[in-house]
Amino acid sequence: MSGLRAQKKADKNRRILEAATTLFRKVGYDSARIEDIAEMAGVSVGTFYNYYKNKGDMLMATVSMEVEEVLAAGEGIIAKKHDQVASALFDLIGKYYDHSLTYLSKEMWRTAMSLSIAQPETPFSKRYTALDHRLSKQVCDLFRSLQDRGIVRKDVDCTALGELVFNNVNMMFIEFVKDEDMDVDGLMASVAKQNLPVASLISVGAD
Repeated sequence: MSGLRAQKKADKNRRILEAATTLFRKVGYDSARIEDIAEMAGVSVGTFYNYYKNKGDMLMATVSMEVEEVLAAGEGIIAKKHDQVASALFDLIGKYYDHSLTYLSKEMWRTAMSLSIAQPETPFSKRYTALDHRLSKQVCDLFRSLQDRGIVRKDVDCTALGELVFNNVNMMFIEFVKDEDMDVDGLMASVAKQNLPVASLISVGAD
């Protein structure tokens, strides 16, 4: 019985998130009303508040859902037997970027970023930062996996390198969400080009 209740609760939560993301995309984050989100999800406003305190809380839940799915997919990419650093990076970072607009629009990402910067001590900001740290660690893990397999030189500090590469990935993503005309393919091509010198320098056999 408790399993059925948990499933119903999860289904209701999913409906609320789907309604919210639909309205955020349609009318914008600021214009979306909680009453309209609840109506679209088929729940009462009171039920909405049983799940989320406000729109910001719900936006963070959507960001978390996006990143959790990306992290899960990233683990599968790390497990692959890549034989080149550049192709491994392209696969992992490509997954990050390719999935980035599944639930959130560029406008929603801009809102999430601005909330995390404007209120650094809030739970929203801390959760956003924690998700970034997990993505950064995954890039570090990719380099360690390649190093263990003899693809990356043994003298490379995989933690420092992974953090450096992720910082650029993050910065380029910020540029992407700021520019409504930039598409994911253009973003991935630019970052892949930037990563080529790094891959060349750290690959086994590089001078």
